[in-house]
Order: sequence, then structure tokens, then C-alpha cells
Amino acid sequence: MNNSETKNILSPCISICKNDPETGFCYGCARTDEEKKIWKKPNTDSEWKKENLDSILLRMSDSQLKTFKSSYHAKVLKKKPQN
Repeated sequence: MNNSETKNILSPCISICKNDPETGFCYGCARTDEEKKIWKKPNTDSEWKKENLDSILLRMSDSQLKTFKSSYHAKVLKKKPQN
């Protein structure tokens, strides 16, 4: 996968940026602070990003997952080129 394809995987951030003090997971995207840093690195490969997306989905409660999926889907649609 080339560099442009890697960049096409959007960050799972949905702009609800506050961490649960007990778990350390973000209330919005369920990532740890370390995972957030890794996402920002330009050399982070798409395989890691895909695996991390799978991991964070498993961390979410049902209500959090519903909100995340709706928000992330809207974010992905916004980034797609319009014809």
C-alpha cells in the first residue's frame, strides 16, 4: 500500500476528546494517549491503523459504539471526493 493510501485511513477522532480517568481511553474514540500519538506519526502504516480501529471498536460500550459509528461514517463521507 502506498503512502497516499495510508493517509486515506482517517483518524478515529470524533472530537469528543476527554479520557476516562479509570481506563485511560478517550470517551469519543476509545484510544489511549499513546495510540493517538502513533496515529499522528507519518510513518504509521495502514495495517497498524486498521488493527487499531478493530481494537478500539471492541473497547466501546454499545451506546458509545453507536455514536462513534455514526460520527465516523459522517467524517469519512465528508472526506470523499464529490463527483
